[in-house]
Amino acid sequence: MSTPPPPLPGEEQRLHPWSWLFALQQQVQQFLLPLVALVVFGSRSDDDLPYHHWISAAIVLALVVSAVLQYLSYRYCIGEDALSIRSGIFERTRREIPFARIHNVVVHQNLLHRLFGVAELRLESAGGDKPEAEMRVLKLAQALELERLIRQRGSDAPLHAALDPPAGDVLLRLPISELVRLGLISNRAMVVVAAAIGAAYQLFPRRVTSDFIEEHGRQVFGYASQLQLGTLSLITSSLLLLAFALLLMQLLSVGLAIVQYYGFGLSEADKRLTVERGLFTRVRSSVARRRIQAWTLREGALHRLFKRRQLRVDIASGGQQEQAGRALKELAPLAPPANCDALLQHLLPQLQWPPEQWQPVSRRGWWRLCLPALVLMPLLAALLVHETDSPWGLLPLLWLPWSAFKAYRQVTRIGYSIDAQRVAIRGGWWNRWWRVAELDKLQALRLDRSPLDRRLGTATLTLDTAGAAGSPALQLRFLDEAPARALMAQLGREMARRKLRW
Repeated sequence: MSTPPPPLPGEEQRLHPWSWLFALQQQVQQFLLPLVALVVFGSRSDDDLPYHHWISAAIVLALVVSAVLQYLSYRYCIGEDALSIRSGIFERTRREIPFARIHNVVVHQNLLHRLFGVAELRLESAGGDKPEAEMRVLKLAQALELERLIRQRGSDAPLHAALDPPAGDVLLRLPISELVRLGLISNRAMVVVAAAIGAAYQLFPRRVTSDFIEEHGRQVFGYASQLQLGTLSLITSSLLLLAFALLLMQLLSVGLAIVQYYGFGLSEADKRLTVERGLFTRVRSSVARRRIQAWTLREGALHRLFKRRQLRVDIASGGQQEQAGRALKELAPLAPPANCDALLQHLLPQLQWPPEQWQPVSRRGWWRLCLPALVLMPLLAALLVHETDSPWGLLPLLWLPWSAFKAYRQVTRIGYSIDAQRVAIRGGWWNRWWRVAELDKLQALRLDRSPLDRRLGTATLTLDTAGAAGSPALQLRFLDEAPARALMAQLGREMARRKLRW
């Protein structure tokens, strides 16, 4: 693919001539359900004049006109230090976006984009609920060139370096075998099935959905009763049916993982990290390393079974972009623990990882982690015994020993480590996690003491950064009060003498 020459400074550029079609596609998606409802329910009326068809045609015509006007009114201009965007017909808007304020650059291509050889470019900054700019659409080569210019001019590299950028170093690639493991571990099909059931209840009348489930349930049970299976055969058949359903769910999870992460590659160039992934919809997202606010390593029971781990980052970008899956969040969706540790050590070269020693917290009041189970399980058991008048209602009480054991192990694993540059926190037991944040990224500290904390002489210290909104929270629980206040004072002095780096 030949790279187009960079546009001249101060020269206004248009979007791709087919951009109005993609703007229309997005608008139709927003109005699709009302239009379908208007056509379907309007066609059932006994009126001789099909008013609903005229209304639908008028709505579609208005959407087409709006999309064309958006294309005609949209201009962008690449300056020396900022990107200027002009849009609007009746209410005209001009936006100046400094390159240094752009935190995340996303090049998005779905199947329709790839068919036309175009791409959508999104520019995101810190704290906004929406992207600073959505340029839909540009030629693919034009979008990649604009991404390169923004990356170069937003870094500390000289402007002439944009003419000959260095090749990116590939830090991680995920082959198909890793994607299969990712699907088996994540079990994404459960989320999809639950979302489909919820959507069915939202889109269709509840009575229709309930009648559908009840009718097909009666058919299944009626067919099973006609077989006249014995108890052993019935149990065996049920187990085989359950195993078949679980197998289908796992296959669906693997398929979803392959569709979402196919061709996953993490590369580094000009102190920026770039992730590219996707089978049908290709997403290319990049962020400057200095924009990363916190780092998170996670591993669950299935991760340990497959000897894998996950590395995520928190960046200062809008919440809606994160929920839509556009922001760069996963540096390593799945990788061996040694690879994740090496990647973290490479990106944070002054960090000693893993720390030689973790500072423990107080184990007093460890039972607070299982307090909900201590309250709810006896109530549930009492309710079941009252309703069934059977000792089997006491079964929920069997959860209490496991809950207490898990709570104690969680507290014993909580620890922290602070050096001259960074603070690291670990926690969890069944599902383990590690969080790392640079001291230069800390914005505020908060010391909380609940009534139980005051009773037990403990406190919780929360560390706040510009974009560390990930889970779990960046906080230290179960600290003794005196060490917690001393640690807060120490970190406060470090924050006062350091310059905040975004």
